[in-house]
Amino acid sequence: MKQLTRREFLRRTSILAGTSYPAMLAMGMIPAAPAVSFRLEGESGGKEVVILGAGLAGLSAAYELGKLGYKCTILEARERAGGRCWSVRKGAVNEEVGLGVHTAGFDEGQYFNAGPSRIPHHHGLTLQYCKELNVSLQIYNNVNENSYYYAEGKGPLSNKKIRVREVHNDMRGWMAELLAKGMDGGKVDAGMSKEDTLKVIEYLRAEGGLDIDKLYKASARRGYVESPGAGDKEGRIGEPASLLAMLQSGLLDPDFYNVAEYTYELQGTLFQAIGGMDRIAAAFEQRLHSLIRYRSEVTSIHNLEQGVKIVYKDAAGEKTVQADFCICTIPLPVLSNIDHNFSSDASRAIDSVVYMNTGKIGLQFKRRFWEEDEGIYGGITHTNNQLTQIFYPSYDYLSGKGVLIGYYNFNDKAVATGNLSYQQREQLALDKGSLIHPQYRQEFESSFSVSWHKTKYNLGGWALYSAEERQSLYKPLLQPDKQVYFCGEHMTYLNAWMAGAFESSRSVVAALHSRVSGQSYVYPSLGS
Repeated sequence: MKQLTRREFLRRTSILAGTSYPAMLAMGMIPAAPAVSFRLEGESGGKEVVILGAGLAGLSAAYELGKLGYKCTILEARERAGGRCWSVRKGAVNEEVGLGVHTAGFDEGQYFNAGPSRIPHHHGLTLQYCKELNVSLQIYNNVNENSYYYAEGKGPLSNKKIRVREVHNDMRGWMAELLAKGMDGGKVDAGMSKEDTLKVIEYLRAEGGLDIDKLYKASARRGYVESPGAGDKEGRIGEPASLLAMLQSGLLDPDFYNVAEYTYELQGTLFQAIGGMDRIAAAFEQRLHSLIRYRSEVTSIHNLEQGVKIVYKDAAGEKTVQADFCICTIPLPVLSNIDHNFSSDASRAIDSVVYMNTGKIGLQFKRRFWEEDEGIYGGITHTNNQLTQIFYPSYDYLSGKGVLIGYYNFNDKAVATGNLSYQQREQLALDKGSLIHPQYRQEFESSFSVSWHKTKYNLGGWALYSAEERQSLYKPLLQPDKQVYFCGEHMTYLNAWMAGAFESSRSVVAALHSRVSGQSYVYPSLGS
């Protein structure tokens, strides 16, 4: 086979839907996504399963059960499938408690991912489903050294937008200098020989950009005040910010920790579905559409002596469906308000598990000024104000209009923002965002915000557990309550990730089918 040059690779991938995952797979550039094999045998015995919720957990459960011959019915309270796997487009609607219905006014083709937006490269099951369902992927740029830190406060660097690379390299340099001096002076006792110590110091010099005297001096790593160019334009490097100035300005506070870059799930490479993450839900929905009853709000879940009875209401009124088994993917804060006859242990867990308060707002602009004016292509700007984070789209680079995520916040900040009206949230995003991007006011066109903890059929972003609650609340829900199985990201250690929904779904399908077929399947060890 003729060797494929880098230039030819780039040319081919530009033809095959950009740097899409399937394109790279097809050319043998990367191996297929690893996933635990899922080969179940045995008969379904004509059993019927009612699945509550058409999010990714419910959809994938129905998909796998269908392969085994089970008759499935999916009850979905909304008019759409996908749950939190939702890309907000023109005409999208959301209903929040106390605020009513909100409708997106974005232009055709414009969107943002209100729920999950990233797929880690090691979430093999998510990637495997994308491959199996022909959902094309592209690279997601999570870390961008050209984005900003913005710290409101009273320090010398406060109330200024500072490139991430400047803070990163200055902090790395100062910390390397402190450690190198400490080791050289014998103040750091690591139990190493003199030769080993010298090796570590040399590493620190390279890592921190220190000079021969182990001193940090600014270099091109932190960027230029004046860029290099033709002729005698050698470029000019700015002075580094002092460690004290960064400390006094809040840039060493938790809002600006690099934890998000070090977190296992956020380490590169990350992917996203081309055209929006809802393409994943849509691919399932296309195959399962006839099984889904939309606008069907569950009001009662009862185990019977044999089977289950589900009461729900739709536009025509109250209805009942009975089945042999039920897979319940309803978020626990919502399930807590639904009539049921579960065991006391299950009921206590359902009523007690806390979910993350979180919200996002998408802002549509006339032009992609963050790219045109400031050279920011993807990545995240971090702040210590109510915005917390601004996400820049990692798709449609150098196109016309664009939607960025004007805030992505959590906990108390999300609660305060969620208590605002839709219009007030927009105003907050514009006011605070304009401190970083003054182009906001002139270029802004439309917004759409989602507070997941106030959204009617969610009442939270994702489940949160302490170590103790993993034992007292989580474990009881891992077991079926008679004929009802609990399923979703909240039933895994992959909370907040699509992979959690998929892994839970397979685990429940394996357990249910073991019960019906009389065989023993334990996911994820089966077939591996």
